[in-house]
Amino acid sequence: MPIYYLLVLAIVQGITEFLPISSSGHLVLVAKFIDFSNHSLTLDVAMHVGTLGAVLIYLWRDIGLMFWGVFEFFSGNKTLGGKLFLWLIIGTIPVAGCGYILNQYFPNGIRDIQTIAWMTLIFGVFLMLSDKIGMTFRRIEHLRFADVILISIVQVLALIPGTSRSGVCITAGRFLGMERAAAARFSLLLSIPAILGAGSLKGYDLWQSDNLIMTDAAFLAAVIAFLVAFISIFLMMAWLRKSSLTPFAIYRILLGGLLLVAPYFGSF
Repeated sequence: MPIYYLLVLAIVQGITEFLPISSSGHLVLVAKFIDFSNHSLTLDVAMHVGTLGAVLIYLWRDIGLMFWGVFEFFSGNKTLGGKLFLWLIIGTIPVAGCGYILNQYFPNGIRDIQTIAWMTLIFGVFLMLSDKIGMTFRRIEHLRFADVILISIVQVLALIPGTSRSGVCITAGRFLGMERAAAARFSLLLSIPAILGAGSLKGYDLWQSDNLIMTDAAFLAAVIAFLVAFISIFLMMAWLRKSSLTPFAIYRILLGGLLLVAPYFGSF
């Protein structure tokens, strides 16, 4: 794969992994200009490692709080860190179970462009609605058990390409009255087991293929995905502390519309 193809893939992966704009919709567009025939499983794993590293470093305080909270829990003390750890487990079980089942029937994923287009557009509208009518008075520490269950169930929708895992989590959080930055931060926390699970599955497939060589291209992809993802997270969180989700929602709606009408003009 030419180096500029690799750069585009890693940059798109890094930007769209955590922003509520649907990575699958963008990858469909990229696939129209890039030949994926040489797109290796090693490259997929490398980019997952890169984006996972970015979110782990950005959330290092929360992760430390969770690990300390686990020890505190076994000592009989219930802390926010312990609850966060429990919430991540609860939030991951539904999507992990459904993802495993879906993978049995669609091992290569759902690639229908109309599905991706409609999901990108529809959940862009939901994102805008949640931001317009949702209150902004709750933070992560205000979440209740029922709230986490609801978000975990909604996250299953992200298995449909175009929906956006971060998008549906933030949307659910806003409908529950969470502050924008708090909803995005909880979405980032939930991304850790999600990316770890997806990367582990791809890593297992890679191990089964007996092709475990870490190439220079894969290493470069991991580094680029890490840097771009970290910058994207930083800028998104800075934006949401002061501004609304409207730009993301409008962008999704325009992208979904483009993916719907493009086939009629012979672009796809």
